[in-house]
Amino acid sequence: MLEISNLSAFYGNIEALRAVDLWVRAGKITTIVGANGAGKTTLLRAVSGLIPTRYGEIRYVGANIANLEPHRIVRMGISHVPEGRQVFASMSVEENLMLGAYLRSGRRHAREVKKDFDFVRDLFPGLAQRMHQQAGTLSGGEQQMLAIGRALMSRPRVLLLDEPSMGLAPMVIKDIFACLRRLHEEGLTILLVEQDAQIALSVSHYGYVMRAGKIRLEGESSELLRSEDIRHIYLGEDAMLEG
Repeated sequence: MLEISNLSAFYGNIEALRAVDLWVRAGKITTIVGANGAGKTTLLRAVSGLIPTRYGEIRYVGANIANLEPHRIVRMGISHVPEGRQVFASMSVEENLMLGAYLRSGRRHAREVKKDFDFVRDLFPGLAQRMHQQAGTLSGGEQQMLAIGRALMSRPRVLLLDEPSMGLAPMVIKDIFACLRRLHEEGLTILLVEQDAQIALSVSHYGYVMRAGKIRLEGESSELLRSEDIRHIYLGEDAMLEG
């Protein structure tokens, strides 16, 4: 469904992505793991059109979407839950959710938007009690749920998730990832970026390990969980061997 080929992106003269190849399978959860600075967030931002790419392709259902405007990518069916949640703090929970459906405004879409709104309320019942509360007053876990719900309101076919466990308590993380499993059961394709390799690989079907802007390892998630190579990459031992 989503295929990235030979993708490179730069911040100034610094190459942040280096000839990345990656394939996201339809209806599956694919994860990218790696330490801070590995290029994981940059890759999601490139897919979403938030940063320009210099070389390579990002093909979505056959079309090259590299360097398209972000709103066009959302309209095509790709939604991004950014690192750090980035909810609109002064707006209510309901207003934040409805912003996710901004491309479907008007009476013609009212019924399907209402259906999606009800789905999000059912997925995150804690938010259903806080619809008129300012988003900035929510807990970190509730804000993460709101950010995911807002992305779902665009009715995506592919959901990009950047570090959903960041700064959250273990029980909240458990709830968030239970929701991701339910979304997968609903047929949603998910590309998940996580620093916590254990939890990411336990919920996903296929995984990629990034370091220094490159894919260093890939495979079935269950196999990667057992791999000693992941420890080497996280600790940088492979770099010493290469040097």
